[in-house]
Amino acid sequence: MKIVAFFNNKGGVGKTSLAYHLAWMYGRMGVRVLAADLDPQSNLSAMFLEEDRLVELWPDGDHPRTVLGVVQPILEGTGDIAEPHAELVDEGYGYALHLLVGDMGLSRFEDRLSESWPKCLDRDAAAFRVITAFYRALRRAAEKVEAQVILCDVGPNLGAIRRAVLVASQFVVVPLAPDLFSIQGLRNLGPTLRGWREGWERRLQTAADESLSGIELPGGGMAPVGYVVMQHAVRLDRPVYAYQRWVRRVPAVSRESILGDAPEQAPADAADDPHCLAALRHDRSLMPLAMEARRPMFLLPPADGAIGAHMDAVRRCHADFESLARRMAQRIGLSLQESP
Repeated sequence: MKIVAFFNNKGGVGKTSLAYHLAWMYGRMGVRVLAADLDPQSNLSAMFLEEDRLVELWPDGDHPRTVLGVVQPILEGTGDIAEPHAELVDEGYGYALHLLVGDMGLSRFEDRLSESWPKCLDRDAAAFRVITAFYRALRRAAEKVEAQVILCDVGPNLGAIRRAVLVASQFVVVPLAPDLFSIQGLRNLGPTLRGWREGWERRLQTAADESLSGIELPGGGMAPVGYVVMQHAVRLDRPVYAYQRWVRRVPAVSRESILGDAPEQAPADAADDPHCLAALRHDRSLMPLAMEARRPMFLLPPADGAIGAHMDAVRRCHADFESLARRMAQRIGLSLQESP
C-alpha cells in the first residue's frame, strides 16, 4: 500500500485537481484507489460527489461517515479513532475508486494535533494516538477496500493537520504553478519537510517502549517524488513566455530546497529536469464541463459538450495524465495494468 500526499503551502496551484484526476486515471488503469480528502476546505469531496450526497454526509449534528467522524472520539476524549467510511465513487472490472470524505469541521482537530506534537517526546501514548490518527485511519480504510494506493489532498499551509498527514505519507508530490508565488512557496517547503521528517524521527526514537508497542506508527518518510507544473499556458505547442521565465527557475529552486543539492547542478529548464514529473497544460475550456459532469476532463464524452476542438483537448489531456500516472507509479513502486 502506497501513501502519497499532494502538498504545496501555496494555494491555488491545482493540487486538488491533480489528486482528483490521478485518482480517476489510476482507477482506469486497473488500480484500487483510495482518495483521501484531508483538507478542511473539502474541495476534493466536492469534486467527487454530488451536492445531494454531500448533504447526506454532512447533516446537522455528527458526521460519522467523514474524516471528522473518524477523529471525533479523540476530540471528545471518549476513545480512539472510529471506523472509517470509504465512499465508493467508481468501480469496474479489477478496479475501484473510493473516497475518504472530507469535512470542514476537521479544522477543530488542529489544536489537538498541535498540543500533542511536543508531548510525543515525553512518551505520551495518548499524544502518539492523536498524531497517528490520520495514518491509522488511512490504513484501516484502505484495508477495507483493498486499496493499493492512497492519494491524499491536504490544505495549502504549514499547520498541524498538514504535518500529521505528511508524517503519515511515504511520498510527496509537489504541484506548483509557474509564477513567483510558487517559487517562494517551494523555498519554504523543503526546509519544512526536512524539519518535520527529523522531528518525527526523534519521536520514533522515544517510542521504543512497551507502552507504545500497540500503536501503529508511520515511518514518516515523506520521500519527494517530484514536482508537477500545473496551469502551464501553451500557444501553438510552445509555452507562453510569461510562464516559461518562471518554469526555468523551478529546477534550481527545487534541487536546493526539496532535494538539498547544489542548485548549479540543475538543468536550465524543467523539461530537462528528471525531478519534474510533468508540465500539464491549462485546459480552461474542459474544466467547467468536467465540474458540471462530475467526471475527469479526460473522460468527457460528446454528450457532456466535448465536441470538436474540445474532443481533441480531451484526448490530449488523457495522454498527459496517463504519462504522468505511469511516471509517478514507477517512482513509488506501484504496479499498473494497461489502461482500457
